[in-house]
Amino acid sequence: MARLDPHSYADDSHSKVIAVDWEARVDFASRTLEATALLELDAPSLAGPLDLDSRKLTVIAISDAQDNPIEFSLGAADPVLGSKLSLMLPAGVKTVKIRYRTAPDASALQWLEPAQTAGGKHPYLFSQCQAIHTRSILPLQDTPSRRITYKAKLTVPAPLRALMAAGFVSREVVGEQAVERWAMPQPLAPYLFAFAVGELEARKLGERSMVWAEPSVVDAAAWEFEEIDKMLDAGEALFGAYAWERFDILVMPPSFPYGGMENPRLTFVTPTLLAKDRSQVRVIAHELAHAWTGNLVTNSNAEHFWLNEGWTRYAELRITEVVEGPDSAALLAAICRHDLDETVERFARAGQGALTRLRTHLTGVDPDEAFSVVPYDKGELFLRTIEGKVGRERFDVFAKRYLEKFRFGAVTTEEFLAFTEVELPGVLASIDAARWIDGEGVPEGAPSVRSAKLAAVEAMGSALPPAGLELSSTEWNLWLDRLPRPMPRAFCETLDQRFPFTSTGNMEVKVSWLRVALSSGYDDVLPEVRRVLGTVGRMKYLVPLYAALLERTETAALARSIFEQAAPSYHPIARAVLKGRLAASPA
Repeated sequence: MARLDPHSYADDSHSKVIAVDWEARVDFASRTLEATALLELDAPSLAGPLDLDSRKLTVIAISDAQDNPIEFSLGAADPVLGSKLSLMLPAGVKTVKIRYRTAPDASALQWLEPAQTAGGKHPYLFSQCQAIHTRSILPLQDTPSRRITYKAKLTVPAPLRALMAAGFVSREVVGEQAVERWAMPQPLAPYLFAFAVGELEARKLGERSMVWAEPSVVDAAAWEFEEIDKMLDAGEALFGAYAWERFDILVMPPSFPYGGMENPRLTFVTPTLLAKDRSQVRVIAHELAHAWTGNLVTNSNAEHFWLNEGWTRYAELRITEVVEGPDSAALLAAICRHDLDETVERFARAGQGALTRLRTHLTGVDPDEAFSVVPYDKGELFLRTIEGKVGRERFDVFAKRYLEKFRFGAVTTEEFLAFTEVELPGVLASIDAARWIDGEGVPEGAPSVRSAKLAAVEAMGSALPPAGLELSSTEWNLWLDRLPRPMPRAFCETLDQRFPFTSTGNMEVKVSWLRVALSSGYDDVLPEVRRVLGTVGRMKYLVPLYAALLERTETAALARSIFEQAAPSYHPIARAVLKGRLAASPA
């Protein structure tokens, strides 16, 4: 008897939940879901316990398929794990029925008032279950090592649409309510369970893709993403057939806390991707890459997260190279390396060097708090180091065999290393894989990239660019990130006059510039910083901007004031992370 995952109560000696039949009524007035979950087990139970994960669920009743009551208890709430829901199963039970209600502050859900939407007329609801938030909307074994298929029935107000990361079955309007049915036949990790409810419209992109968004946003989104099928074709050529049938995209409200979430069949993306120049479509390449590296094969738990995101960053760069060319891939890789070096330095200063290892130890640690670019970018560098040793052609064969071997599975670092030793004998020792896996920071000799465009950006140094200089948004982003901090105020003032960084719609460039300006004491940008922090929910932007404000005693109080005003509009995940960062700051 042993726990499968430091972030789950699931026990490897208990029955496995393999399928869920879920019904839920969305109540915007109370901000709750009234739900019933039928959990199918892998085999008729022996008499004994079944431990499930839950968080702030009100359990009304639990029974078998014939409505015979099942004894259960709900444990005390752990601040990271939530509460263990313990069932005592009679012998022979194959299906468990759980009637329950979610909490108004369920950590996976954000309930938006009409004023918080683009249309301003209807409320909106969406889920964000990664890393361990599914348990706040569905009691189950909430660990990537326990995959499920599911059917779902959502009852929502008739003027709204319900969308799920699943195959659409039917929609029926009954009076003031609409009943939407969905099915996911491929087994997925619980963190990929996803849905949204709002005033939504769709536009076709390709034979296997469409984009959904609020009516005032959907046409701009369709233009931004119209070449998605090229990425899908590139992904299949590199990694094999796409296993999820459709690749649809849902543009979320501004409070969505991530750049994207790779929910199968319905990827959620932030509206900050709508830069009006298609410069942020690379985020879509990352989420698409997850169709193979993450959704098809994922990490067994958060301690092996690099197997999800490191592989996906590698796949993203390969897809970008095919679709946009080697120069674009090199610029992206350089930005990733800069972000990684910055993150490693931050962890070192905070005495948290252990979080720069690929294989981490996270017992008692909230995975949202441990989240960083390290598993993404150090993981990608590790894989690229293997590729450099064996050659791309041989590595491509290795990657496809890896995806086939662990198809619809979850992998530990130990399993990856064992597989690699069989497929590529001796390569791990030749690159000192132990240093990559269990060592802190980035090993010396890590791969680097070169290209003409990258060299040109590097050659700009920290000199003021001439007025009228035209660079791509990616080039500006990289140049701004590489500037020393602080810069002289006069430099920032002149730069602000010459280039529209403060007003640009490209958030990557804008936030890179705002960080330089804040670190340099160029407080003319404070109105824009306040506006961004009050209207954008993506943590990639929120965390560094708050950090830049907290760096200086002159602006630390402003950071806390802005957070107090803006916090109600942030997703619960972002709110909790930022609250922790503010509490930890000495300023």
